[in-house]
Amino acid sequence: MTTDRDDYRSPVRKWSRKNSLSGLKLRSEMDAREAEVLRSLVGAVTGLLNDRAQSAPEDDLTALTGLRSGNTTPPDDPRLARLLPEFHRSEPGSPDADRADLNSALRGLHEPDIIEAKVAAGAVVLETLPAEGGKIVLTPEQADAWLTALNDVRLALGTALGIDSDTPEQLDPNDPRAPHLDVYHWLTWMQDSLLQALAP
Repeated sequence: MTTDRDDYRSPVRKWSRKNSLSGLKLRSEMDAREAEVLRSLVGAVTGLLNDRAQSAPEDDLTALTGLRSGNTTPPDDPRLARLLPEFHRSEPGSPDADRADLNSALRGLHEPDIIEAKVAAGAVVLETLPAEGGKIVLTPEQADAWLTALNDVRLALGTALGIDSDTPEQLDPNDPRAPHLDVYHWLTWMQDSLLQALAP
């Protein structure tokens, strides 16, 4: 996953809330470069999720009942593994085989709906974010979708960059990850700003 920007720096534009005759609106603005970066990242994550959904096997029971069945094994791609983690953590003393069987069953049952919700959230961002940048006006429902999509993009980008608790706030300018870490921090700030604006 790439941000496609080696010199990315973002000005600060906080989200604001405003009550109107049509209800509460959340407002912000992005320039063309910001919009391009975010749309590219959302599109990349959506592509990963769609590929994962399409890789799910179809069995006879699915064809008979019409109920969707997802993959039963965790994704190999670490970015997808971060977005679609295991459903059940092992209890002390429980056999690993029991945990694996439970995770497999839960994943096959629930993963299609989780992917669908994440893809739908990404679609809301792409529909409401002007391709050339400009003003953004969201309903609370659309803002919730933005929060979901921003979180997914952050998780995927953070995994690709190997971000953990030991990662410094800033990297050496010669580190190839440095500009992408700037984007990661921008996404974090944008998510926090929108969450604060959405809160009553």
